[in-house]
Amino acid sequence: MLKSTFIFLLFVITASCQKQADNCSIVTNLPELVYESSGIEILGSKDDFWTINDAGNSNELFLIDTTGTIKEIVRVTNAENKDWESLASNGKNILYIGDFGNNSNSRRDLTIYSVNLNQIKNSTVNALKTTFIYEDQKEFPPNKKDRNFDAEAFIYLNNYFYIFSKNRSTSFDGTTKLYRIPSKSGTQVAKLIGKFKTCLDPKNCAVTGADISDDGKLVALLTHNKVFLFSNYESDNFFNGKSRIIELPHDSQKEAICFIRNSLYITDELAKNKGGKLYKLKSIN
Repeated sequence: MLKSTFIFLLFVITASCQKQADNCSIVTNLPELVYESSGIEILGSKDDFWTINDAGNSNELFLIDTTGTIKEIVRVTNAENKDWESLASNGKNILYIGDFGNNSNSRRDLTIYSVNLNQIKNSTVNALKTTFIYEDQKEFPPNKKDRNFDAEAFIYLNNYFYIFSKNRSTSFDGTTKLYRIPSKSGTQVAKLIGKFKTCLDPKNCAVTGADISDDGKLVALLTHNKVFLFSNYESDNFFNGKSRIIELPHDSQKEAICFIRNSLYITDELAKNKGGKLYKLKSIN
């Protein structure tokens, strides 16, 4: 009886994993120039997407199609890639670049660049600059058990930026903090408005990407092997609605996610000859 039960459970688990794997498919390999994709955003009706590289790389935006072909490279002339970690947009013509990677929790120059795609000229563009500080950070860096001021994920909604922290504390308990910042140039204060616990594994439960659907009704948070999907919230109380977890079939270094209609696109970084791909999560219903 025990053996039969074990075989049945193994069948159920295997079938479940296969279903998840079928739901998340590889679309294409990313081009060699984009080996550390840390943000992804789609604007317009086509499936072409903008992406960026991670810390210390060029201050460039890459427009790529779903075959992995680079269609355009745009240099942001007045921006430095200290630690570009995420992309967001207003859904029309503005891309926002999150230069707020903060592994040591010691940065005092956290920045979001706003780029108007209609102002691109000769493959270059200037950006408006929003700098900010976290209202609850008093030490740079804080004690190792309190290091939850790194970020790799944000969204834009109704004239505000919303940043989700990447927890790097030695007392990791899965908590990501939600901050709200006015989308204005100059120096702003990031107000803490919510918290959510993902799960307890530091490797696979730290938030590395985020996006909001075009209709504003779904928010997705990405980790290396999961998507946390939030719905039925009111206003910007994202964590007070319903939440569910979509398990992904592997735990690569995934750092970027974006909605396109009823699907999600995800990218991961190329590391040790693994990753560097664009994935499509076919159904999120």
